[in-house]
Amino acid sequence: MSEPTPLPGPALALLELDSIARGYVVADAVVKRASVTLALAEAVTPGKYLLLFSGEVAEVQESFQAGVETAGRTLLDKLLLPMAAPGLVDGLLGRFPGLYGESVGIVETHTVAAALLCADVALKRADVALERLQLARGIGGKGVFVVAGDLHMVEAALEGAAAAVEPHLLLTTELIQRPSPELRGRVLS
Repeated sequence: MSEPTPLPGPALALLELDSIARGYVVADAVVKRASVTLALAEAVTPGKYLLLFSGEVAEVQESFQAGVETAGRTLLDKLLLPMAAPGLVDGLLGRFPGLYGESVGIVETHTVAAALLCADVALKRADVALERLQLARGIGGKGVFVVAGDLHMVEAALEGAAAAVEPHLLLTTELIQRPSPELRGRVLS
């Protein structure tokens, strides 16, 4: 995905549609309804349209509702986070701490909205760092993220992430204890 614009927050919303043309219409409705900042509005493989926006809670809620109504049956998934985890916002902006603890957890979901919800829950539930976030592009529209920290914290984060979404939206969670330096340097960075 292209580099998102800064997210003024604290609220964050994402709409994921199966129609690119309808995505343009939804984006227009979202920005006309209330004062929000579009961080991302683009088509992604496999023919989906992602719309990520942020702003003050009331404005984002109002625009979110307008977007959901306008999307109608083209809406694949949606997410409204009134108070997004700071680490999630950093990840969306491509900023990762690069700290890697003793363990890493990987979560893969079928939708971008599910990945963002799982990441938000994981970061709020446990003392872990978001070390990688890949959304839609190059992975068939799915979402994948990596958290790192002490083993018990990563386990708690994965448990929270898995419980946050409907089972059909979660592809898998994986845990790697003491990942090899080569894996950290090549795959996880």
